[in-house]
Amino acid sequence: MNLDLSEYKKDFPIFQRKVRGGNSLVYLDSAATSQKPTAVIEAESNFYRTINAAVHRGAHLLAEEASDAFEMSRSNVASFIGADSSEVVFTKSATESLNIIAYSLGNPDSRINIKSGDQIVVTEMEHHANLIPWQQLAKRTGASLSWLSFTEDGRIDLSNIKDVINSKTKIVAVTHQSNVFGTILPIDEISKAARAVGALVVLDACQSAPHFPINVKELDVDFLAFSGHKTLGPTGIGVLWGKHQLLEKLEPVVFGGSMVDSVTMTGATWASAPRKFEAGVPNMAQAVGLSAAIDYLRSIGLNNIAEYEHELTKYLLEGLASMSGIKVIGPLDLKDRGGVISFTVDGVHPHDVGQVLDQYGIAVRTGHHCAWPLMRKLKIAGTTRASFHLYNNREDIKQLIDGIEKVKSYFKVAK
Repeated sequence: MNLDLSEYKKDFPIFQRKVRGGNSLVYLDSAATSQKPTAVIEAESNFYRTINAAVHRGAHLLAEEASDAFEMSRSNVASFIGADSSEVVFTKSATESLNIIAYSLGNPDSRINIKSGDQIVVTEMEHHANLIPWQQLAKRTGASLSWLSFTEDGRIDLSNIKDVINSKTKIVAVTHQSNVFGTILPIDEISKAARAVGALVVLDACQSAPHFPINVKELDVDFLAFSGHKTLGPTGIGVLWGKHQLLEKLEPVVFGGSMVDSVTMTGATWASAPRKFEAGVPNMAQAVGLSAAIDYLRSIGLNNIAEYEHELTKYLLEGLASMSGIKVIGPLDLKDRGGVISFTVDGVHPHDVGQVLDQYGIAVRTGHHCAWPLMRKLKIAGTTRASFHLYNNREDIKQLIDGIEKVKSYFKVAK
């Protein structure tokens, strides 16, 4: 391996503990949530220790300092994705971010909205968080829901894209990287097809933003969502990015303090975006923690992280290919592929695979990964999934491969 980031593992306190049987933790579940470096933990706790106050409320010093820290975090997040600060909305999760877009677009008072006869397009790879909100929007408005399929090797099928994305299409909502296959979708081609019919593009960047550089202008999308907890940041913080002119046309979905311009006993008007989408006291300490996570990622370099995870992915794919009874679900090569690898063990349920691996301190994800339609199409109950971040190394993968052999031995399968 040309690049070795294993030295950074010491920055993550959780790896100092022992897990089942006194084993060291081998954490291979970063697609579900990432671990947190000390810098993030300290940034969040220091907010509470030193400047805790409700932002944008009060004229005292703490309120001023808290507000400055919150808005500096917003600017940092905006810079991270190549956006302007006025385009970044803090939410509690990427799931909430995607729901906000869907609910706003379903509001007839929004100056852009979905109506009966319109079409929404997704893909069969979507996480439930980027599928169910659009199902519900279609149900509420009378719009139709269509989707792009995937091929046998886990890549998006664009052979009929001009039929699926057509003159009725108003929204195209897709994942940037599949949380099951690890496939990185050709967003440029999808956006081009959407632009040709005047449709808006919504991108779920939960599996991409933490692992390789993204720029919203270069991606040519209209809305984007990602989660803090997958980006080495705290839980309880998500990001919704939208082009400012589009955010201004949408009605908010949660109402209360801080998001208003004026209020009477019979009505109210809204503040400009992003604040009109941030009702109530926001997740201030979490925003500061996310900003620290972004600083940490930048200090290492997103390109370095992507290269490093690419090598780890190659190493695991080669290891799994040499084993009998193992099937990788998704691309077998490294073209447009991220550090998420799903696989099955012949004759063993994924949950059983995960439980055996856990006995050796190896943490993986098992099940349908919030992607039931994908699993139904594959006609499988689920998979075992290993996913990487910068704190993993080749030794982690060796232990996983050894652990899979122990699974096979325990269940007496695929010798």
